[in-house]
Amino acid sequence: MKTSGDLVDIKQIARAALAHWQLPEQRPELIQHRENTVFRVTDARGDRFALRVHRPDYHSDSALKSELDWMKHLSLGGVSVPSPAASADGRLTVPVSGPDGVERQVDLLTWLDGEPLGATGKPFRQSTDDLKVVFRTIGRNMADMHNRSDSWQRPADFDRHAWNLEGLVGEDPFWGRFWELEELTSGQRDLLVTVRELLRAKLQQLAGSRLDYGLIHADLVRENILVSGDTIHFIDFDDAGFGWRLFDIATTLSKNTAEPDYSSIRDALIDGYREQRSISNEELQQLPLFMAARSLTYLGWIRDRRCEPGARDRIPRLIDQAIALAEELLR
Repeated sequence: MKTSGDLVDIKQIARAALAHWQLPEQRPELIQHRENTVFRVTDARGDRFALRVHRPDYHSDSALKSELDWMKHLSLGGVSVPSPAASADGRLTVPVSGPDGVERQVDLLTWLDGEPLGATGKPFRQSTDDLKVVFRTIGRNMADMHNRSDSWQRPADFDRHAWNLEGLVGEDPFWGRFWELEELTSGQRDLLVTVRELLRAKLQQLAGSRLDYGLIHADLVRENILVSGDTIHFIDFDDAGFGWRLFDIATTLSKNTAEPDYSSIRDALIDGYREQRSISNEELQQLPLFMAARSLTYLGWIRDRRCEPGARDRIPRLIDQAIALAEELLR
């Protein structure tokens, strides 16, 4: 899983893609160049959209279509997420080749106004009371997303990956073999191998239980939660798939454990979730398990990106968090 490629080539792909949606000639405005590259574009009426150029070899065409089908269902059901706009010939994704000869899938999504909740690794600017309101709303919206996902009759060809036992701690996890990160010391590696075996055993037990499982966003971190007044939007469904619903909760909480307001944030999110969907205290006892599993996935993620700008600074922080949560789980 690498970044999406040379930006000059991708900008040309974005301009070429405009014709597929009959958009007026314009210079797409670059918003993000990470896993996928996102541009802001405008139609003839002045409405704004997000044009996404996907990196190759991450999702199949059917998986991309399934992501967009799900987002459309959620949007129609009242969950505030981007909705796909079909091309002039009715397709949700269009393959476009760049000057480098590499074909990339492109899609167009409705634009949602708002500011990211925050940035990972930086303290929140909001007060404790404001954060409690925001995270309660996040919890309600997340539960609503899960409810509407369960009530959806998925297309027969629906195709998404799974954050299940194999996807998290199997021989080839979805985000990579985290225990092989080169920056780990031998002692840290031994600890992660031990906790991986513990997670495998516990997740194997849960796989046969009634613990809530279904479609999840799987990446509701600060940057993917937009705040617009009292409204919360969820964006970036690139990593969405099947998984335990506690994994969704753990993902949102995992980047906030160092916050002085963490306990208030956690309680507000869970209280909001419970307003829309049942989750028992017994189920919540498994949250540390998924917090640890989530932290390990980031080590696999950064391993494929260790040469990218800023990665070297992030690796020690990700290791420290993973080790802390692993040690807590082993106590």
